[in-house]
Amino acid sequence: MRVLVTGTAGFIGLHLAERLLNEGHQVFGADSVTDYYDVRLKEDRLNLLRQHPGFVEYRIDIAEAEKVQSLFSEAEPDVVYNLAAQAGVSQSLKDPWAYSHSNIEGFLSILEACRAHPVQHLIFASTSSIYGANRSLPFVETQGTQHPLTLYAASKKANEMMAHAYANLFGIPATGVRFFTVYGPWGRPDMALFKFTKAILAGEVIDVYDIDNMQRDFTYVEDIVEGLVRLMLVVPSTEESQTSESDLDPSGSPVAPYRILNIGNGRIEKLARYIEVLEAKLGREAKINHLPLQPYDVSATWADTSALKALTGYAPSTTIDEGVGKFVDWYLDYYDAR
Repeated sequence: MRVLVTGTAGFIGLHLAERLLNEGHQVFGADSVTDYYDVRLKEDRLNLLRQHPGFVEYRIDIAEAEKVQSLFSEAEPDVVYNLAAQAGVSQSLKDPWAYSHSNIEGFLSILEACRAHPVQHLIFASTSSIYGANRSLPFVETQGTQHPLTLYAASKKANEMMAHAYANLFGIPATGVRFFTVYGPWGRPDMALFKFTKAILAGEVIDVYDIDNMQRDFTYVEDIVEGLVRLMLVVPSTEESQTSESDLDPSGSPVAPYRILNIGNGRIEKLARYIEVLEAKLGREAKINHLPLQPYDVSATWADTSALKALTGYAPSTTIDEGVGKFVDWYLDYYDAR
C-alpha cells in the first residue's frame, strides 16, 4: 500500500515507518525536523529510513496547508498515519503556541487533505493524558475526557473531536489511538527513561515526582507499532458505528466511521520499580531527588485494551524488564558510537 506517515523523524514515527517498509509498503514520510530537541538524533532516525528504496521523504511542516495538499496529490496515499505533533506535557506550559500550530493547525491541514484526496483510513495519535482528572482505573475509551489537565491533552482532545466531525461530514474513516507512556530505543531525550539513563550514567541526581504513588502503564514502542499496523485494515464504517455499544467497538460513533482506542501494555507498574529495573540494567544506583506530584500530572495511568484486542486479536505484552533492557542496549551503543 501507499502509506503516508507524518512525524517520521520522531520516535514512534521512525519505528512505524521502518516496520511498514520492511513489510513492503511504500512509505511517504513527512517531517519538519524542528529543534525541540537534538536535531542530530532526528536526522539519524531519518538516515535509517533513507536506506530503504521504498521511502520517500518530504521536509514540510504539516501546518502549511498548501504544501500538505501538494504532498497528497503526489503521494496519493491509501492510508495516513498522523504522528506529527508538538509532544511533551511540561513543554506546553512554556510554549503553548507551538501546540496550537502543530497539533491544531497541522491536524486541520491533514483533515482537509484527506477531504480533498479521499483515503481508505486515517489513523491519528492521541494520548493517555486526555483522561485528565479521571481517576477510575483502568482507563476505558468510553470514560469522560472533558477535564484535560494540560494544553497538550486539550490539543489532543481537539484532534479527536475534529476527526469525528470530518468523519461525519465527509465520510473520512478515522481511528484515534491513545498511547500510554511509550518508551524504547530511539526515544525522545525529554522522556523519563532517556533522562534517567543519561543522569545515572553521569552520576547526576534525577528528579522523581511522587515516587511512592506514581504508577504508569509503560508501553514498549514495538507494541505500539504492532497495534498501529494491525489497525491499518480495521477500518471503521458507518454501518459498524451503529453497534458502537457492543463489546467489539465500545468507543465508536453512533453516526460516523470513527473510533477511539487505547494502546497500552494493559498493566500498571510503580515508577519506583521502573527505576529499579533501569538501575539493574545499568549496574548503577540512581541518586534520587524526591519531589511532590506536579499540579498538571496524575498519580496513575492504566489502559484497558480489551477493545483493541477484540478488533485486532492483539494485546501488548512486553515487560519493562525486557523493554528497558533493549533501550539501555540501544542507548549505550548509540552514544558510544558518537
